[in-house]
Amino acid sequence: MIADPLDPGALLAAVQAAFAEDGPLARHEDAYRPREAQLRLAEAVAQALQDRGVLVAEAGTGVGKTFAYLVPLLLSGQRALVSTATKSLQDQLFLRDLPRLRDALQLPVTLALLKGRASYLCLHRLTQAREGATLPDRGAVRALARIEQWSQATRSGDLAELEGLDDRSPLLPLVTSTRENCLGSECPRFRDCHVMKARRDALAADVVVVNHHLFFADIALKDSGVAELLPTVDAAVFDEAHQLAEAGVQFLGSTLSTGQAVDLARDLLAAGLQHARGLAPWSDLAAACERAGRELRLHAAGRLADTRGTIKLRWQERAGSPGLQQALAEVDAAFAAAASAAEMMSELAPDFTRLQQRAAQLAQLARRFTGEAAPNRVRWIDLTPMQARLVEAPLDIRDALTQQRQSGHKAWIFTSATLGDDERLSWFSDRAGLDDGVKLRVGSPFDYPAQARLYVPSRFPKPNEPGHPLAVAALAARCALAGGGRCFVLTTTLRALQQVAGAVQQALDDAGSGIELLVQGASPKRTLLQRFVAAHQPGGPGAVLVGSQSFWEGIDVPGDALQCVLIDKLPFPPPNDPLVEARVKQLEAEGRNAFNDFFVAEAAVSLKQGAGRLIRRETDHGLLVVCDPRMAQMGYGRRLKAALPPMGQVADEAAALDWLAGLTTASTTDPANAAW
Repeated sequence: MIADPLDPGALLAAVQAAFAEDGPLARHEDAYRPREAQLRLAEAVAQALQDRGVLVAEAGTGVGKTFAYLVPLLLSGQRALVSTATKSLQDQLFLRDLPRLRDALQLPVTLALLKGRASYLCLHRLTQAREGATLPDRGAVRALARIEQWSQATRSGDLAELEGLDDRSPLLPLVTSTRENCLGSECPRFRDCHVMKARRDALAADVVVVNHHLFFADIALKDSGVAELLPTVDAAVFDEAHQLAEAGVQFLGSTLSTGQAVDLARDLLAAGLQHARGLAPWSDLAAACERAGRELRLHAAGRLADTRGTIKLRWQERAGSPGLQQALAEVDAAFAAAASAAEMMSELAPDFTRLQQRAAQLAQLARRFTGEAAPNRVRWIDLTPMQARLVEAPLDIRDALTQQRQSGHKAWIFTSATLGDDERLSWFSDRAGLDDGVKLRVGSPFDYPAQARLYVPSRFPKPNEPGHPLAVAALAARCALAGGGRCFVLTTTLRALQQVAGAVQQALDDAGSGIELLVQGASPKRTLLQRFVAAHQPGGPGAVLVGSQSFWEGIDVPGDALQCVLIDKLPFPPPNDPLVEARVKQLEAEGRNAFNDFFVAEAAVSLKQGAGRLIRRETDHGLLVVCDPRMAQMGYGRRLKAALPPMGQVADEAAALDWLAGLTTASTTDPANAAW
């Protein structure tokens, strides 16, 4: 039953009853056990909902924070927006957690899932792709036929329903819409539009699940449906809130990408030939746009024309280059001409109105980047093998979030397993402008002194020494051999990942172990994790997984399959990153110590995230290895150790390997790990 909103104590009492040993959660979930930490968090959420206040809550691994905020939210009867970090976590909340709790609590709550438009099939563009797209190979032709078949049956149009469709597929831009190319109410398939249906469902629902990118994209562009939704809700909850600031910085800025130029050239040519053949020099206009985009990438890259992965360049490194200024002028001219031609054809088809707007916006952005950056903003260039992105962004999300909070009287709740390393949770709160919020830190219920060990080798090459990657690989191989695999090796850079992975493979081969090596990038992340778990089934060879940033968080491998997490070095932010440099200057201008207040704070949060992969359940055991002697030798090492869960510490490698070998013996003796 929904709590009486007029009774100040009703919601708190309902929450306590729900989490009781004989409450509805215990009756509905066989594995449910009351946890004091979970109830503390749930009570704080209930109070924030009751007061329409601000709560910033850090909940350690194993607290059960998802249920701790969802239960009071559902029992309050308030309309709510729940935002999380990724689309996969959205699906988990919408498809699993919320329906389970709704059934357990027997509440008549309607739910909706809202993603960005790139997640939904565009029926109009599907028709265009079928009739006129040039597909790269037979595989793309088969994939398009599969999408067409699925389109006849899907109700949501959410492409996540299609198993095996790669997020990087070149087909996706052809069958989805963007803000720039969507025809809106002029579209011939507007009444059947999956994006519009999702937004209508969201406006009618009691609880709507979105993601951080969508939330901030809407603040910046008013194009995702959140702008209509946010004023109508009583509460906004942000899970995985530690990712909120970076998502906001990404979407609150302005971006001019060469990919936008190439896409518009393609769409301009297709629309011109289909609706206005012979009425304008479409091939010449499109070629000029594409050429301007390619020239922009060439001059933005400079000597780095051939790149692997993503490289972030300081704006100052290229801003004064005559070549870049000329390339921006050519973008301006090419897209101004395209906009003019499209405007003259606007009566012939709605496509031309959107093309005119897109082209005019790109020309305007090109002019903007020839001038100076706005105050309190930073510029940089992202380079990938295929394109360049010129970015101007704010340093944090304080102003944007403060403006949203002031626009209506509602509860704001922010939670994550890692929000800082002090009681104020200042790492997150300062950047988000939440100094006035209630702060809560709820520790993990796990018995870390018994379940985990920390090993920091003191006699080890420093990270800036040439022998460090090989030493990391050698130690990782010894840990893997002692533990029968069961090891994640987390690197702080992609360059280190390749060096370490190659050396680990060589060491495992030399030992004749048969242990499988899995490396980020060789297969999709989900496939790598499935293979890692499968390798530790009875009779399996065991495995070591070497991963970088995407494996530091959001990975859940409970049980015996993962018993060692090895981190190559302390995860300090790169000092030459343009955004990092701008934040350092801002802190120094405020008279603060940038190393303590930024670099160490960032490293503490990242280290907690990486270490959090190790112990996921009450029965898990494992070893955390940090291959950076600075953690043992430098004063800030104490602060970083204090940020970690209270693991027992081993003094030397022999003790660390003995601990791992003991875990392996226990796992082999009792696959269910019941001995623990």
